[in-house]
Amino acid sequence: MASKIRESLLSSLSAHQETYVSGQQLAEETGCSRTAIWKHIEELRNEGFTIESKKKRGYRLLKTNDQLTENNLLLGMETKALGRTIVVMDSVDSTQKIAHTLAQDKAPEGTLVIAEEQRAGRGRMARVWHSPKGTGIWMSLLLRPSLPPQKAPQFTLITAVAVVQAIWDVCQLDVEIKWPNDLLLNNKKITGILTELQADSEQIHSLIIGIGMNVNQEKKDFPEELLSIATSLSIEKGEKISRSELVQRVMYHLERYYQIYLEKGFTPIKLLWESYAVSIGKYITARTLNGELTGVALGITDDGVLLLEDEKGTVHSIYSADIEISAKNRGKP
Repeated sequence: MASKIRESLLSSLSAHQETYVSGQQLAEETGCSRTAIWKHIEELRNEGFTIESKKKRGYRLLKTNDQLTENNLLLGMETKALGRTIVVMDSVDSTQKIAHTLAQDKAPEGTLVIAEEQRAGRGRMARVWHSPKGTGIWMSLLLRPSLPPQKAPQFTLITAVAVVQAIWDVCQLDVEIKWPNDLLLNNKKITGILTELQADSEQIHSLIIGIGMNVNQEKKDFPEELLSIATSLSIEKGEKISRSELVQRVMYHLERYYQIYLEKGFTPIKLLWESYAVSIGKYITARTLNGELTGVALGITDDGVLLLEDEKGTVHSIYSADIEISAKNRGKP
């Protein structure tokens, strides 16, 4: 209840940032006493919000910070369901683990788990994901689509499109997608996506989409071995990026494409994904558990499977692999 009141206060103050809002008006809008308004204002100040107060005039929100608090994230969230229930943690082993537990505890669809730091963040194939405190976005989203489990890989691709568009909204940076789950900026990794599910043979019970985004790291924040392959939005843009705004835009675009997917299927999103893909039409090397394949990446199927044509003209379906863009592409458009 208290968080809902503070969310309502922030919405009202944000809508009137050029003027003061009286304590009486805020009390009437939230349905609580003026004394309670004062206490909630103090709580918001403790969260880092700068709220000016003047006698006989009321309160005015001067600026917002970039702390990943529930109120900060909800202020400006334009979704109906995704990101409307938020669990914010300071330091966790993995947001994926917490989201899996919440899914088993019947948390609602759209629940978002987000942390300032992951001590044991992980990517695809159980790789470690470097997640330093206060610099990036480490979050996991719970969905409950009524679909068979073989449709789950499509959600990695849907999420990738949503994140690309969110980054453009906030940073005006052109990001490319590297199949199956990496986002690249100037050929360096800035985002990884990990999709996991709880399901039986016929039905997805819950889908957990993990998103790790390098946002405000400086070069000194990366281990030496990652400097040549990873970067951050701040490094590439040359300025600090609002993490809360970025989370809000990811949720906005992801909700939009989730609805399109449920109504019209994967085809319209597939076309968008391919337009952002760095590897389509290029020579690639795909390293799978069964060995390496080299050829031209033709595109993806409706199930998100990568199609690779080798030099003999045989088309291979790649379900899981590490992709490397081949040196054969040099000199080609």
